[in-house]
Amino acid sequence: MNQEISSTRDRLFNTLEKPQAFCFNEAVAAVFPDMIARSVPGYTFCLEVIKDATQLLVQPNSNIYDLGCSSGTITLALRAGVLAAGMENSNVVIHGIDSSAAMIDRAQAHISAFQAQVPITFACQDINETTLNNASIIVLAYTLQFISLERRMELIKKIYAGLNYGGGLILIEKIHEDNLKMQTLITELHHEFKRRNGYSELEISQKRQALENVLITETESAHLQRFNQAGFKQVSLVAKNYAFAAWLAVK
Repeated sequence: MNQEISSTRDRLFNTLEKPQAFCFNEAVAAVFPDMIARSVPGYTFCLEVIKDATQLLVQPNSNIYDLGCSSGTITLALRAGVLAAGMENSNVVIHGIDSSAAMIDRAQAHISAFQAQVPITFACQDINETTLNNASIIVLAYTLQFISLERRMELIKKIYAGLNYGGGLILIEKIHEDNLKMQTLITELHHEFKRRNGYSELEISQKRQALENVLITETESAHLQRFNQAGFKQVSLVAKNYAFAAWLAVK
């Protein structure tokens, strides 16, 4: 489906020192593919969803946006979808946007190593400032959760306005449950997933501290309400793996 982006083993939180607040710096960029593969259940399936939804929804002479593109793995899934649709010569341009210069550098370095059958551009930019227009696909994956709560509605409304009719938004987020007992259970299931993937109790604890007040989750119902208020009337939950949910919303 796409080429794997290489990285070193994630050992960033294997220390007793009090962790600093999580940020997408060079240290995180260097281990990010390994980090997300070992800590996010359902990630590989979501890449397939992105590729397949792109194949079905991509329109000729349109833009595709990967908002918060990190090291470019999802960008490659988008390109795979365009190729699967046979639209490599249909004036489709993919735009990878990320506010982390370290992530953009790694995405550019990796993708430039392969023949550009579909044009891909990258910009180091706050996605709240990105102009979105003539879009057939927009992906917002594991990104909205790092944006302040008061700015989230504005961004989803901008995405809706920038999509063509028949175009789609793929939103993937970490969420939390309304019920405290169920949330405790889901959290422990997620931690067990990390343990099976080689993370120690120290690493799990330290990363959780680093993400506190940085990654702000919401409930599934809160996301659905925002979709509706932004204008999306066709919304489906296409994947849910423990605390991670993926929606496809079509304009």
